[in-house]
Amino acid sequence: MSLEKFKDKDASEFPIGKLITMTARGHSYYLNRRLEDLNINASQLHSLFEIKHEREINQDEIAKRCNIDKGAIARSLRKLEDKGLVLKEIDKNNRRQNKISLTSKGEEIIKESTKILNEWEEEVFKDIKDEDKEFIQNFLKKTVIKTISLNKELK
Repeated sequence: MSLEKFKDKDASEFPIGKLITMTARGHSYYLNRRLEDLNINASQLHSLFEIKHEREINQDEIAKRCNIDKGAIARSLRKLEDKGLVLKEIDKNNRRQNKISLTSKGEEIIKESTKILNEWEEEVFKDIKDEDKEFIQNFLKKTVIKTISLNKELK
């Protein structure tokens, strides 16, 4: 559907999930294009942010938080390690686990990508009132919590 046709339709014609998906895909597309110069993609960036928030985190925990399987996170982390963005060390307390931490180069990528994320948010929300943005944030937070709860019930 073209942007013009989409604009002409009433929001109630679209399921909320579809609107969320369209927004997420558009965000990922934007990020992936903008991150090309940093030689990473949106999925790898998600992993870097998880590592940053926990300092030293194990591979399995990153996979869980990023909602991807252990094999995919192992491949992704190997690429990040090859690029010099993360360090992988065997956990002294559990030799079957790898502890992952950011390098200074990884920290720099976080700084640069944060600018890109902020630019996207500023552009998307520039014509939206602060109270509407706050409503959207609260709505999406509740949606995320409920979605995670529903998915846990499926396991």
